[in-house]
Amino acid sequence: MFNGRTFPGSQAEKSNERLTLSWVLRYVGPVLLACSTCIPAQAQCYVYVPTHKSNSVAVIDTSLDRVVAVVPVEVQPLAVAITPNGAFAYVTNSGWIFGSDSVSVIDTATNTVVTTIPVGSFPVGVAITPSGAFAYVANAVSNNVSVISTVTNTVVATIGVGTSPFDVAITPNGAFAYVSNQGSNTVSVISTASNAVVSTVSVGANPVGVAVTPDGAYAYVVNQNSGSVSVIGTATNAVTATVAVGGSPFRVAITPNGARAYVTNAATSSTVSSTVAVIDIPTNAVVASVPVGTQPHGVAITPDGAFAYVSNFYENSASVIDTASNTVVDTVNGVALFPEAVAITLLPNAQKCR
Repeated sequence: MFNGRTFPGSQAEKSNERLTLSWVLRYVGPVLLACSTCIPAQAQCYVYVPTHKSNSVAVIDTSLDRVVAVVPVEVQPLAVAITPNGAFAYVTNSGWIFGSDSVSVIDTATNTVVTTIPVGSFPVGVAITPSGAFAYVANAVSNNVSVISTVTNTVVATIGVGTSPFDVAITPNGAFAYVSNQGSNTVSVISTASNAVVSTVSVGANPVGVAVTPDGAYAYVVNQNSGSVSVIGTATNAVTATVAVGGSPFRVAITPNGARAYVTNAATSSTVSSTVAVIDIPTNAVVASVPVGTQPHGVAITPDGAFAYVSNFYENSASVIDTASNTVVDTVNGVALFPEAVAITLLPNAQKCR
């Protein structure tokens, strides 16, 4: 001992070391082991959700299932599409009575708006070509579609369509854009080569959401007032099937393998609950009905096909559906006021979202 201290290397020092190690292993070890699972995971995917009463876009980290960023945009955003390389998110700002009539471009690396593009009146749906070169925006009050060059972020064409266009989906080969027209009960088919309407297809009442299968063979169109989905064969541009799905269906997303279509049913009453209908695409039969939050609006599937993220309009939340079991496995709260459409991007070097 020297001034009350134990000499290094002495028997007393070694005994103290053994006691200290024993204490650490007994009491601290379990805490360290438990805390190792509490370290935040590396983000794999981001989910972008416009929230039209908050004038912003909520960004959800799928590894945490919580909102990690809120990006201010213009007035009452409704829809979002992400470039194929994941670098930018294009958000429509409807403006309602305030007339934003614009598209905000978000840099996904920094989650900041880098530019704002004027478009037609009351923009709603937006889709980006597989090449990433153009964004197609449905303008509900102008009854037209604005075509934005993503290189210059300017409108390079304007295409007249039906009455009150709502949503846009583009075929995987980039050749055609399918636009649902709420007021006409039709779908306009645009050739992206000429930016002209080449066909008009009659569907159910008040068509809203639209999605194209990964093989490009079919367009699935949600008919809100008919409670159904019209299936359009893209080879003939004729309706080949009509699928009853539920009350006030709103949007649709298709799994990357083309096996299933997920449709949000927004109706809420004493007899009708808010659900997501799951359509088996080969048979066009509803094979599951998944209860989610109140009045689901948007839906998107993770790039690996494992999960569907659903925005719940009146609960300011997002439900996470496991597509293998078709059950809700998580709920993301705090998604600001009135979440709308959903888009998901896989981050660089990530293999799956969760």
